[in-house]
Amino acid sequence: MALSNVITGSVADGAVPAVRRIGIGDIGSALRAGLDDFLAMPSHAFFLVIIYPVLGLVLGRLVYGTAVLPLLFPLMAGFALVGPIAALGLYELSRRREQKLDTAPVHVLDIRHSPSFGAIIALGLLLMVIFLCWLATAHAIYVATFGYAAAASMPDFLGRVLTTPEGWTLIVIGNLVGFLFAVLVLAISVVSFPLLLDRDVGAATAMLTSLKAVVANPGPMALWGVVVAVLLVLGTLPFFLGLAVVLPVLGHATWHLYRRIVV
Repeated sequence: MALSNVITGSVADGAVPAVRRIGIGDIGSALRAGLDDFLAMPSHAFFLVIIYPVLGLVLGRLVYGTAVLPLLFPLMAGFALVGPIAALGLYELSRRREQKLDTAPVHVLDIRHSPSFGAIIALGLLLMVIFLCWLATAHAIYVATFGYAAAASMPDFLGRVLTTPEGWTLIVIGNLVGFLFAVLVLAISVVSFPLLLDRDVGAATAMLTSLKAVVANPGPMALWGVVVAVLLVLGTLPFFLGLAVVLPVLGHATWHLYRRIVV
């Protein structure tokens, strides 16, 4: 596939699709539609996201075992940065249900036939790079605050973070920087992947459309970001298993949000 197709798609002039202004109520409507999709296709959704909580547990164990405990929270928080990639199959199922097509589980693989598949891969790699940059930044913040000495145990680590001035500095700065990473990912991906599944527009056009949607709807998009963050936190309880419900609902809801925003 030509590089120009990956970047701009088949649209010759690289025109960015028009976007609509939405209201706060549209966020609730998208979530209800996402829940309806999940209830209609629960086994599909659970199959798609079961690897997500398992991965969280595996990474958590890895952190404990390799004395890089300070990266445990950034790893968990950073999952939100690559969430749009994990939800690709969910977007496809919602698209097929909307068009009254077969929604058998095997159709989640149909994304590989998308004319924008190269752009989807490119955008997915970009999100992975951002995720790795977040981990490197989080580690740098920890080292700048506490130095290179590793925590002896989880209680020792929690004691450093929660009961010392340095720990509170780490919490404040880390969360502020993490917020900036989250805003960046939200801005470039809130409708990008559903758009790429729906049309042959290219990665650059998809990101520009996403930015356009955020600029046109700052209030609703801010609310959407808060809703996603809160639900992902709730989904980590207990032991990440709640994500088996939260992720499919958010994934399906993202498709319906895209349909409300992009003309």
